[in-house]
This record gives sequence, structure tokens and C-alpha cells, in this order.
Amino acid sequence: MQPPSRRTFLALGLITLTTACTGTAGTDAATKAPAPDPDAPVRLRAVAATDTLLSSYDALLATPGAQTALLQPLRAETAQHRAALARGIPAASGTPTPGAPTTAPSTTPTPATSAALATLERQTAQSHLADLDAARPPLARLLASIAAANALHATTLGASTDQPDPATTPTPSPSATAPGTALPALQQALSAEHAAVYGYGVVGAHLPDDQQRADARTSYAAHQAQRDAWQRLLTTLGTTPTPAAGGYRLPFPVTDAATATKLAAHLEARLTTVYADLVADLPTPHRRTAATALRDCTLRAHHWGAPTTPFPGVPDPAPTPTVTPS
Repeated sequence: MQPPSRRTFLALGLITLTTACTGTAGTDAATKAPAPDPDAPVRLRAVAATDTLLSSYDALLATPGAQTALLQPLRAETAQHRAALARGIPAASGTPTPGAPTTAPSTTPTPATSAALATLERQTAQSHLADLDAARPPLARLLASIAAANALHATTLGASTDQPDPATTPTPSPSATAPGTALPALQQALSAEHAAVYGYGVVGAHLPDDQQRADARTSYAAHQAQRDAWQRLLTTLGTTPTPAAGGYRLPFPVTDAATATKLAAHLEARLTTVYADLVADLPTPHRRTAATALRDCTLRAHHWGAPTTPFPGVPDPAPTPTVTPS
């Protein structure tokens, strides 16, 4: 659990001060309504989609012969997603606001198979990504992370990873511009891809000539393509892309197939953090591209044996302190 931030302590101090003053300075502070949360409509839509998913997990778990060992951990992570998305929403707000994205599930299905549930996981991911541009940066980062987890859930439930969802595979728009504050984040992502390309060269050299090496070649090509995409975008934005370094120091010695696969998992897990942060740093025209990269790295990290997390690239959100009116 992360310790409360300085901003959290300041917020709690303000609440304490306001409460203390209401008894002596009149009722203005007590009756003043809090400022509306601009993210509330997005949060409500995301919670509604996640509730549909949770209901579907419960329905499938209730069927005879349900794969409890497979489904229960995925449902538990989905419940964590809901808790994080609902943070800050008043308890009385139980329904989503109008205008939900068209990709959001509109009815509550009752999947009879894991395959049907995998499809719903993908639909939920799409509904989260459809709201990326409407969310403020911290919530956009969370939505992208949860969408990546949804994609991993779908794969765990048996969905194929060979054909990514078209709705979640955008192409960077060369006509869009990025503010100067986003350029360092783009350069950092490019540098991370340079390092990944180098690292996969080491990985492939220590794997036997079998399916593992073929998988490493596929990952290597994917990182080359992502590297080239960031280079083109930076060039379009009038900035010189950061060149690759002459060499990179490995985080640990790579001497055999076991340490090579460990390095591949390390590279992908590191990139999930880079891309989760990039979603928050980029302006809206480019968030979907970073979110897609986050999803792909999450799937590859799992393939190479990295530990799974409910929030790929993002530390588990800390619980929000509860303040009881006096």
C-alpha cells in the first residue's frame, strides 16, 4: 500500500479545518456543496460496465462444473477495478449518466461459457478506452491500465491474442500536435523501446531454436515497429527523436534460456509502467496509441512469465480515507 501523498494530507487538513469552523463561524462552510467532479460521468459509465462484468462472473460461477480456480481470481481483480473506478463517487449515484460510449455493454448477459465471458471482457476494455479522451489524465491512466487487465483476462479465459481488437489498435495521427510538456514523455517511451529492442537481441541469442525463439523474434519485431512509430510521430511534431545508445547495461546477467525469458518478462513489465504514465502525459489524440502499447506489453509480460497485477503499469490505488461529518 502506498503512503498517503502530501496532497492527501492537505485535503484532510482542509476538511478538518472546515468542520471545526462550522460551529463558530455560521453555517456557510457546512452547507457549501463540494465542487462537482468532472470525471464523475466517466467513472459512472466505467462502474456500470464493470458491474455488468461482475454479474456475468457470478452467473458463470453459479453454473454446475464452473472452473472456480480460474474464475475466482479474475473476478477478485474485477472487483478491485470497480473499487478503484468508484473512488470519489457518492454512494447515492447508483446509475450511469446518459451518453455512454456505444462500445459499452448495453445489457447484462449471462455467459454460459468462458469464451462468452472472454468476449465480454474485451467489450468492457473497449468501453473503458472509448472514454479515454473524456477523462482527466489520472483517470485516463487508470482506465488504460484496467483495459489492459481486461485484455489479459480475456486471454486467460481462452481468447486468441493473434488478432487484436480493431477498436483498440489506433494509428498515431500525424496531423495532431502535442504540447511541449508531452515531448519528454514521448522521448522517454522511445528510449524505452530502444532498450527493449537491444534487450530482445540478447534474449534471442540465449534461447533454443524453437517456439521460444520464434516468440522472441515476434516480440523483437513488435518493439521495432513501436520504436519506429514513436520516431515518426516525434519527427512530425518537429522534434529530433532520441537515438539509441551504443549499448545498454542489463539488469542481471543473461547466460541461458531461463535468464533470457526472465529478461523478456522484465523488459515488458518495465514498459507497462512507461506506457501507463504516457497515457496520462499525452494529449487526447494520442492516448489510445499509448493504451494499445500498454495492453500489448501486458500480454507479452504475461507470456514471458511476469507476475500479473490487477493494474498493469500502475501501483494498486491506495484506499481513500473516509471522512464522517460531525
